[in-house]
Amino acid sequence: MGSSIGRVLVDAGLRVTTNLADRSPRTQRLASLAGIVDARDDVEAIENADIVLSVLPPDQAVDMATRLASALAAVADKPLYIDLNATAPATAVEAGEIVDSVGGPFLDGGIVGPPPRPGHSLGPRIYISGAADAVQFALGLRRYGLDVRSVPGGVGAASALKMCYAAVTKGLTALATVSLSAAKAYGVDRELRAEMAASQRMLSDRFARSLPDMAPKAYRWVGEMEEIARTVADVGLDPKLFLGAADIYRLVTATALGQELPEDRTIGLTAEEVAEIVAGALESGMPAEGAEE
Repeated sequence: MGSSIGRVLVDAGLRVTTNLADRSPRTQRLASLAGIVDARDDVEAIENADIVLSVLPPDQAVDMATRLASALAAVADKPLYIDLNATAPATAVEAGEIVDSVGGPFLDGGIVGPPPRPGHSLGPRIYISGAADAVQFALGLRRYGLDVRSVPGGVGAASALKMCYAAVTKGLTALATVSLSAAKAYGVDRELRAEMAASQRMLSDRFARSLPDMAPKAYRWVGEMEEIARTVADVGLDPKLFLGAADIYRLVTATALGQELPEDRTIGLTAEEVAEIVAGALESGMPAEGAEE
């Protein structure tokens, strides 16, 4: 997602920088292909920037805010820090307090939709919330190809929207993974697919797309489910449903599916194959973390 958003901005004529020190060869390759400049240093990466976009797996959001706080403190003109990570509202507030402590402006954000692709006009919706002047400034990114939309409310509102949306979409994918894998383990997968196609065609079609798409991303979705669990717990709802979903994605990550890359797929290309691999992992005695023995 980060490199794809960066590419949109580069193609629109902006200079996009990052610090690729200690990042994986894949990340370095994607950044290079997107035209993103490697500054090799946090201060150098942000000192001439107008906006910092934080796009990471959710469990790294607060760590990144903490890491960049020292760089923000070192530059005279503080760029607007927009946290676009899939985190609970309370986590977004925590990141915002870190950035605020060094005098940096901050916006909460959430991304809904797949990464933008070259040659396609449609991209993800980027929701933002926070101080009105900062929101107005960030809406200027619309001129450079990003679909940025404001959400009423302060820091945490955009994250709340993202979490409630992902609770449905990625929660359904976790449910489908459980259902299809259990059916495979019981030997009734063919009959389940036939019944789903006959009586739940929309869901059947959705699962045919969502399970293969999920497989190489499951490691990131573990943290996202845990952030959704925090989101619902903070309003008094039981988080166990989404902690269970986190365990399902943790199990997928531990299988061979977890070694796949989105741009270089070799296995798990159908929902049936994903279910077969997960069911095989269960048969070999690999429980999802958190399961009772």
